[in-house]
Amino acid sequence: MALHRCMSTSPESDWPAESFPLKCTLLMIPHDYHMHTSFSADSSATMSEMCAAAVAKGIPEIGFTEHYDLHPDEHPRDWLDLDRWAQELERCRRQYAGRLVIRAGIEIGEPHLFPEEVRQMTANYPFDYALGSLHWVGKGSVFTPEYFRCAAQEAFGRYFEELERMTQSGEFEILSHLDVPVRIAFEIYGSYDPCQFEELIRPVLRNCIDRGIALEVNSGTLRRKAGVLTPGLAILEWYAEMGGEHLTMGSDAHRPSDVATGLDVALATAKAAGLRYLTQFESRQARLIPLT
Repeated sequence: MALHRCMSTSPESDWPAESFPLKCTLLMIPHDYHMHTSFSADSSATMSEMCAAAVAKGIPEIGFTEHYDLHPDEHPRDWLDLDRWAQELERCRRQYAGRLVIRAGIEIGEPHLFPEEVRQMTANYPFDYALGSLHWVGKGSVFTPEYFRCAAQEAFGRYFEELERMTQSGEFEILSHLDVPVRIAFEIYGSYDPCQFEELIRPVLRNCIDRGIALEVNSGTLRRKAGVLTPGLAILEWYAEMGGEHLTMGSDAHRPSDVATGLDVALATAKAAGLRYLTQFESRQARLIPLT
């Protein structure tokens, strides 16, 4: 726990992440495996800008993970132009060769609901990994206040139950931002304690372990009012206790200034939880890298 608090006042605090100045030397960040560019509808950054930011911050390896969403209520759908995206990624690989390893990723929304479409899409390009994300529960988006017009136990309960179903399927290598509803829920309920949902979260972790799905530590919510990692220390401790080993880190950056932001906190928290490895992906094959 001491190392966890060394990096900030507390990534599990109720205060905004901006409130905690770093207290000690930044750790070496091995990778940032979750970032978006203008090939996602919610970003205007170019790939080259994101690459330059990673190089400037000394990050040796990144992965681009544009949104691929098929939920019928998602807007806009069909934004990703995979051919143009692939061409630009290969151009950046040439431009930054020797300075930056660039992985080809994809963030798939609700992959368990659209298995055939996902298989067809991933067959069109040699991805290094796919993130599986749950943004919709039925017709409710966890990024809208409307989803949370009920008790927290019900809102999070429905989410984690659907997440268990999602992690029973394949089609992705990394579970992204496990408890992401907190981004909006915190502002509505005023607090968040994952221990209240332990009985629902542990089956999700068991599915990941049994199916070889890596767990992402996402630092994007540190930049929001909730000021937490998704998942944070408690869930990472359960994962380590249950025998989980496969872990990746992602800033969920949508602009260059956010590349790798908060990943020092993520790395320190993973170590504090007793986790010993990060997972490197190439051609959808995983390799464990010791945390140092």
